[in-house]
Amino acid sequence: MQQQSPQLKPGTEEQNTVQIPQEAFDWYDEYAHGDIDRRTFLRRLAGIAGAGITLATLSTALSPNYALAEQISFNDADITATYEKFSSPKGHGEGQGYFVTPKKVDGKLPVVLVIHENRGLNPYIKDVARRLAKAGFIAFAPDALYPLGGYPGNDDEGKVMQKSLDKVKIEQDFIAAASFLKEHPQSNGKLGAVGFCFGGYIVNMLAATIPETLDAGVPFYGTPAASELRKNIKAPLLIQLAELDKRVNAYWPEYEADLKKYNVDYEMFMYEKANHGFHNDSTARYVPTMADLAWDRSIDFFNKHLATS
Repeated sequence: MQQQSPQLKPGTEEQNTVQIPQEAFDWYDEYAHGDIDRRTFLRRLAGIAGAGITLATLSTALSPNYALAEQISFNDADITATYEKFSSPKGHGEGQGYFVTPKKVDGKLPVVLVIHENRGLNPYIKDVARRLAKAGFIAFAPDALYPLGGYPGNDDEGKVMQKSLDKVKIEQDFIAAASFLKEHPQSNGKLGAVGFCFGGYIVNMLAATIPETLDAGVPFYGTPAASELRKNIKAPLLIQLAELDKRVNAYWPEYEADLKKYNVDYEMFMYEKANHGFHNDSTARYVPTMADLAWDRSIDFFNKHLATS
């Protein structure tokens, strides 16, 4: 199976027509999650290069290009973007995140925690936070790499940095961020969370760990919380999965069984012929129609569950 690389439209004619074999997407997923190193990833790509597609084209298409990912400028007249710090005594002591609000605020607003992938607060995640602010929410996107100086400017280094941190402390940082955001003076007291990949796991973890704090969760292609914690879930969940994401989807039957067992209000959407990361518009995994549909569903879900009467 092959998938066209839609995000390369600004590039060359070769990039416009390049067809990327499915195994290349699978290998990229392995590489992005640390299962293989970069040398192995490139060696595998070299094995399928040729016949009209070069190794350089494959590598470029699969690597993030954040110039393509900005949908909402940080200078957009409708939003205000800044940074705020929060206390995390059980985590790394202090955290920092990207805080975005609609410029015209009439009273208090629902708040949404935005949780990045396994590489820190990159430009794509910041843009997601801005999209939420444009939709009328206060968004806060913490950077797990803040204790190490923050996102370094490239995903490869960010991935190494995040892997070096204590996972339990990272989780505690996001728990602290959730409480900080829900209790923020501009919050209406209703907290949502949306996350991608590692961030999807964190959304599931928050739902199972702080059920009294989280009011709605949208995990994009994230693994579930530990099985012994799932009985605690109270928040409604909108679960977004990609049909070709074998790694994450392998967890779904067991997770769904527990959600049913514990009477969790959930809905799952499986996006046809989409890969892990299909919402990320900086790489060739991006599927615009599926990403837009998933995002519209997410906004509708938050509007339904985070509004105050």
